[in-house]
Amino acid sequence: MIVKELRKLIEEAVREASEKGEIPSLEDLDFVLERPRRKAHGDLATNAALVLASRAGINPRRAAESLAGRIRERIASTESRGGTPLLSAVEVAGPGFVNFTLNRDRVLRELTRVASEGAAYGRWDLGGGLRVLVEFVSANPVGPLHVGHGRWAALGDALCNLLEAVGFHVDREFYLNDHGTQMEVFAASVEARYLELAGREVEFPAEGYHGAYIREIAAALLEEDGGRFLDAPPEERRRELGERAYRMALSHIKQSLDSFGVHFDTWFSERELHRSGAVEAEIRKLLEEGLAYEKEGAVWMATSRFGDDKDRVLVRQNGAPTYFAADIAYHLNKLSRGYQHLINIWGADHHGYVRRMQAALEAKGYPGVLEVILGQLVNLKRGGEPVRMSKRTGEMITFDELVAEVGKDAARYMFLTRSQDTALDFDIQLAVEESMENPVYYVQYAHARICSILRYGSGRGVKMSEEIPDLETLRLLGEEEEMDLSLKLFEFEELVRDAALDRAPHRLTRYLEELAAHFHLFYNRHRVISEDVDLTAARLFLVRCTLQVLRNGLALLGVSAPESM
Repeated sequence: MIVKELRKLIEEAVREASEKGEIPSLEDLDFVLERPRRKAHGDLATNAALVLASRAGINPRRAAESLAGRIRERIASTESRGGTPLLSAVEVAGPGFVNFTLNRDRVLRELTRVASEGAAYGRWDLGGGLRVLVEFVSANPVGPLHVGHGRWAALGDALCNLLEAVGFHVDREFYLNDHGTQMEVFAASVEARYLELAGREVEFPAEGYHGAYIREIAAALLEEDGGRFLDAPPEERRRELGERAYRMALSHIKQSLDSFGVHFDTWFSERELHRSGAVEAEIRKLLEEGLAYEKEGAVWMATSRFGDDKDRVLVRQNGAPTYFAADIAYHLNKLSRGYQHLINIWGADHHGYVRRMQAALEAKGYPGVLEVILGQLVNLKRGGEPVRMSKRTGEMITFDELVAEVGKDAARYMFLTRSQDTALDFDIQLAVEESMENPVYYVQYAHARICSILRYGSGRGVKMSEEIPDLETLRLLGEEEEMDLSLKLFEFEELVRDAALDRAPHRLTRYLEELAAHFHLFYNRHRVISEDVDLTAARLFLVRCTLQVLRNGLALLGVSAPESM
């Protein structure tokens, strides 16, 4: 509550200063509340006055003094009523920062809230239950997932967890691109390998998929049916083998994601969209609504009217609808299911596709409803050296192979250590090291170490009460490292809020590493369990609060919190 309460205090000070004419009236002031780099500058600081100044063209120092004065008045008012104020000092620093020193008793009482809220600590009610659909991974079901798909799986799932944590109603969806040319090429590739394995002469398709997995699928199909389709009519054989290979590839994708801890609410099929007639029906509607037109034997959508750089083809000259036409029908289907905001996670190669989709939805009366997150790919390394080939197949390392080598937790965590808009260097050797250099090990070890402390205390006969100590006992937490650890715990709430709204799960990994560092420093300098019964009780309570926040943070990432390592 400290961070929430201080943010509210700042907002109220801005409003009061505006009402008094000290600063201009501004709506939706977006400011930062964070720990200062230097402890001499207090416990928390805000750039609210600097933001005000830049937007309103006023002197930032004067704006800061106005805000600080208003906040000091509220402190004095609380004290005059016999209450415990949130702050013990408010200072203006530099060009217009406002620095805050927290009241120590309020810090200690905040610790009790961490314990009492438990798994709910860090949650907000910002989304108001708004229905959000997050579509991610959405790989073509023609083979195993690659490492990049793993990054989108980790990112999408963690983002959904964060959005749920701040009050949105979130569903996860995988869009199956199971219609069109790539499925025909896939079927032809499997058929060719099927015939080859049976000793038949066959010319492999020029555009076919050459991966070893195609041979593995074909071998499985041949063993399954005993070569029953070798002499079947070619069209029937290809259709049958293609369908069975598709189901096999899809089953493998589902198993891969399930073992990674990613579970989708819906698997939406593109071919079912076409079979339902939804794509053709939407093309007709667009023509009727004057949003599409015929030209040079094709059908075009007038996306340039809505911010796209040019109009886009919906139906080719050969009469076949484009992927764009299907995507319009698909996204309208999402909205027809009651979703109010759509988030898609796509690879960076879709950059040019974003605006046309947003323009299409705007044309249909849904401006701003589609949000697209573009992500960069993953560079695999081993000890700093690039890794390109799988030892088993001699081809690119698959997602399954990576997870099998480093484990689910390490893979999910490492995928989330960088912002999605930057390329990720994933060092396999580092991910499996049991050392403090490995970030996931470092964080999980902090959790396991606290569990070890609690087991040790229980074994020594120390009173391990789950009850919250009284304020007098908690006041024994006066060491610098104890206060630093406590304040770091309180950053979690603001961190969850910002990571969700900014679509930035990577900030959570950085925070957890910083929290683990604060805990390790505290642990290395101070005995938790000692002959001093009251101090032991206070420190055990502090480490239990740390355990809870570590556990909450790891859960948002989809990473386990081991009790021993």
